[in-house]
Amino acid sequence: MSFSISGKTAIVTGASSGIGLAIGKQFADAGANVMFADTHEEQLVAELGEQAEESNIRYFAGDLRERLTIANLLSATIDAFDGVDILVNGARQMVATDPLDPADDTLDQLLMESLLPAVRLSQQVAKRMIRQGEEDENSSGSLGSIINLSSIAARRTHPGLMAYSVASAALDQATRSLSVALAPHKIRVNSIAFGSVMSASMRTTLKDNRSYREDIEAHTPLGRIASPTELTETAQYLASDASGFMTGQVLTLDGGRTLLDPVAAPVH
Repeated sequence: MSFSISGKTAIVTGASSGIGLAIGKQFADAGANVMFADTHEEQLVAELGEQAEESNIRYFAGDLRERLTIANLLSATIDAFDGVDILVNGARQMVATDPLDPADDTLDQLLMESLLPAVRLSQQVAKRMIRQGEEDENSSGSLGSIINLSSIAARRTHPGLMAYSVASAALDQATRSLSVALAPHKIRVNSIAFGSVMSASMRTTLKDNRSYREDIEAHTPLGRIASPTELTETAQYLASDASGFMTGQVLTLDGGRTLLDPVAAPVH
C-alpha cells in the first residue's frame, strides 16, 4: 500500500517555517489540500503568498492560544475544502529553562504555546471528523489522523530544557489518551518524537558552531542529522491509510540517540 493522501484535507500548525512548513509542502505535493496555520502572518505570506491561489493551498494566521482562533481556523478550513481529514500539530517551541528559579515562567509559556493549543485543536478537529463520518454512510476504515510533533526530550534529562521536556512528555501522554478516546470513532492519534533534523533553524545554529554538530553526531549511533524529508515522509505515512491500524504510538525518529542517553548530550 502506498502512503497516498491525495484528495484528503490537512491542517498543519507551526507551518510558516521549519518542519511544519516542510510537512505542509510535502502533503500538498502529494495531492492533499493543506491549510498552513501559524501566528506569523508575514512568514506565511513570504513562503506561500504566490502558491496560496493554487487550488490545494491556503494559509491562516492567528494566535492558537485563543479558543476563538482555533474555531476560526477550523471554519476557514471547512470553507475552503469542505472538511478535514488530517491534523498535524507542529507548533512547538524549545526555550532554555532555569529549573531552580521559581520566577522562571518558561514552563507556563510552553504549556500555553505548545501543549494546550494542540490538545484543544485536536478536540475540535476530532468533533468535525466524527460529524463527517456520521454524514457519510459509505465511510469505512480510518475517519481521520491526528499527528503530534514531539521530541526525544520527553524521555531524556537535561535540566536546562526542563520545560521543553515536560511539555513534550505531556504531549505524548495526550496522544495516548486521545487515541483511546477517539478509537471508537475510527480516528487515529500518533506522535513523532524526533531528535536532530536539518531544518533551516538547525542549519543556522550549526553554521558557526562546528563543535555542536560534532557533539550531536557523536551521540547519534547513525552518526548524522536527519534530513527534513525523513520526518515529512514519516508524517505522510501516519496521515495515510497505510498506518490504518496504528494509534496511540510515539514513533521515535532520532538515529538511535535515545539508546545511548547520556545526561549531558544535546536533545535538539
